[in-house]
Amino acid sequence: MFHKEGQTIIFVSLIIVGSLFLVMDFIGIPWLVKTLQIGLLFIFVLILQFFRNPKRNTRIDDNHVVSPVDGKVVVIEEVQEPEYFKDKRLQVSVFMSPINVHVTRYPIGGKVLFSKYHPGNYLVAWHPKSSEKNERTSVVVENSKFGKVLYRQIAGFLARRIVNYAKKNQNVVQGNDAGFIKFGSRVDLFLPLGTKLDIKLNQKVRGGETVIAKL
Repeated sequence: MFHKEGQTIIFVSLIIVGSLFLVMDFIGIPWLVKTLQIGLLFIFVLILQFFRNPKRNTRIDDNHVVSPVDGKVVVIEEVQEPEYFKDKRLQVSVFMSPINVHVTRYPIGGKVLFSKYHPGNYLVAWHPKSSEKNERTSVVVENSKFGKVLYRQIAGFLARRIVNYAKKNQNVVQGNDAGFIKFGSRVDLFLPLGTKLDIKLNQKVRGGETVIAKL
């Protein structure tokens, strides 16, 4: 199953690859044709895997926060969150490599209080200033048990488009599709101080399934 954000790219890529396969028949050098065809197929398979959208079994629970994306936990620290809370929060950041699923999922269910897009740069995702300087979106969801949780999609060096489905005052379901980062990069979570974490640094997590924190 592929994400809807990749349908156009997959279709265009298929046409290009198919056309190049036909053109290559006129090269007349069998080993070169075979090498180029293998290379094209490899690139096409990479595009397919990048836009895959596997079904995830989210155990809906207002008492815990699930990872919004697949990837590796690269940051766990107390920080000053300047955009919405304007106070100290516990930040958990998940880095996505190009081979990870890039679907963003709602970490908690509840009501969307805030959703904002910021244009910006394309620093590498692990750069300390990427969460402030890069293209990004910030979304705050609130429920009656966990309170307010902010998640931030951040574009990276390869990312050139962030898709965010969250709309202010919308009611959302934990684990459901919240957006996509095309060829990108990182998602930051901002949780209340004192939140009990169920993950550790460098741990691999799965979007919609891995529990990040519990009350």
